[in-house]
Amino acid sequence: MKNGENSSQFSRRNFVKSVVFASILAQIPVMLHSRKNTLAEIFLKITGTNHILGHRLWLKNFPKPTEIIEIPILIIGAGITGLSAARQLVKKNKTDFLLLELESTIGGNSSFGTNKATSFPHGAHYLPLPNLHDKELLSFLHESKIITHFEKELPIFDETQMCFKPQERLFIKNNWQEELIPKYGNSEIANEEINRFFEITLQLKEEKGFDGLYHFDIPIKKITKDKKYRDLDTITMKDWLSNNKFTSEELLEYVNYCCKDDFGIGIDFVSAWAGLFYFTARKHDASTTENVLTWPEGNGRLAKHLAKYVEDKVKKNHLVYEIKQNDTLVEVLCFDAKNNKSVMYKCEKVICCTPQYINSYLFKDRKTSAKFQYAPWFTATISLKKESELNNSELYWDNVIYKSKGLGYIYNQHQTVNQIVDNKSITYYYSFSNSNLKEARKEFLKMKEEEIKNIIISDLSIAHHTIKQEIETIEIYKMGHGMISPTPNFIFSEEKEIAAKNIEDKIFFAHSDLSGISVFEEAFHQGIDVVNQIFNETTLDS
Repeated sequence: MKNGENSSQFSRRNFVKSVVFASILAQIPVMLHSRKNTLAEIFLKITGTNHILGHRLWLKNFPKPTEIIEIPILIIGAGITGLSAARQLVKKNKTDFLLLELESTIGGNSSFGTNKATSFPHGAHYLPLPNLHDKELLSFLHESKIITHFEKELPIFDETQMCFKPQERLFIKNNWQEELIPKYGNSEIANEEINRFFEITLQLKEEKGFDGLYHFDIPIKKITKDKKYRDLDTITMKDWLSNNKFTSEELLEYVNYCCKDDFGIGIDFVSAWAGLFYFTARKHDASTTENVLTWPEGNGRLAKHLAKYVEDKVKKNHLVYEIKQNDTLVEVLCFDAKNNKSVMYKCEKVICCTPQYINSYLFKDRKTSAKFQYAPWFTATISLKKESELNNSELYWDNVIYKSKGLGYIYNQHQTVNQIVDNKSITYYYSFSNSNLKEARKEFLKMKEEEIKNIIISDLSIAHHTIKQEIETIEIYKMGHGMISPTPNFIFSEEKEIAAKNIEDKIFFAHSDLSGISVFEEAFHQGIDVVNQIFNETTLDS
């Protein structure tokens, strides 16, 4: 977005006034210098997942192992799945294990950062209220004191951890409205379609198959074996909307936003089954915020609760680069980036809580199906100047700009009891929804700092015209493989089932990409299920 007056127009308007013109010419260097200093006031920092170290998997240029460590169970990957697996091992009194993590932090997409004002999420930033039949998740939230107690078997949540009001708003038609579904100035057709859409999704939400299980449920493992709606995975969400005569811009934009928010890709590319899963799997009202659970650090709070199970058991900046088995044990080769050495781990069981595109480099002759696609993302945490207009205005928790390229921003200090803060901090979200996510990722990783900054400012300027002058710092967090993106023919694919199979009861696989839905609940249950599988036990709620 251009700021200030066009200098060429200014010059032409004063051209005939030679004296004034000369004066202006004399001031140009000063004006340019001043403008340069204004831009320099925005301190820009770029971090992200360690793709540089990770890319060494392609080359395998690691030193030979100089140490051998024997450990009964080794977990690879300290995202939510790996942390959940560790928790389940501890709950079964299986404490002789280690966890290896490539990054310098744990939590995966639920990691977080801090600035002088607050903590802030790098990725996932909320958890919807869990389904009442999800006993494992309810148990974890209870032990974490997010649920304080139960009354008549219903969970009572800590109110300070439920999203405060005001919760959501949408910038549309040059104004802010409450909630994210367009509701002012819509045509009769648009309002009819919005109502009809939620009537359909409500029916799907409540419908069960011949075995008494829901057609859409979370985690996916709980869904019915009835295949009535599985053909929806063969078409895009856009096709389904068109087939059901949904054409209004307001509804299509809303559904597109929701799909990009959870899957990284919009209605043009996402499976219709996955798109409808968004609105139906959680048995609360999908048309409202419905009091989600959220924290300044987002789902980093949940990762911190899980982290207590891996104290003194997690090794960060450790890149596993080869896994092979012999007759009795599994040998895992790992590069310790901090000490620049390789270590061999000899294990009885290995739990790979790594995405499939990583696993393809860890095992000889193992290839990842092209059906496993991952959307690149970035988040940008912005600290606002104390005197800025936005800093001194009331912010909602979630702020979305209609038809913008990004996904809007959240207010990181929304859960702060003391709402008087000197410098407000917001986090902006952007996903590269594209028909070719691999190419989109390449282009994204090549983007310069200035290009990313311009995307952010241009998008936010739609609703906040002076945002460029109001920013003090921008901290960008890049995720080349932000989340699994379920395109058609993936959710129920044979390729996904093959990738999930263990190897001779020694090597086990668990990750949210094996469910096809990259959300906390799926990752959490993957960790529990893989440990139960190792010990041939069932889950608490199965």
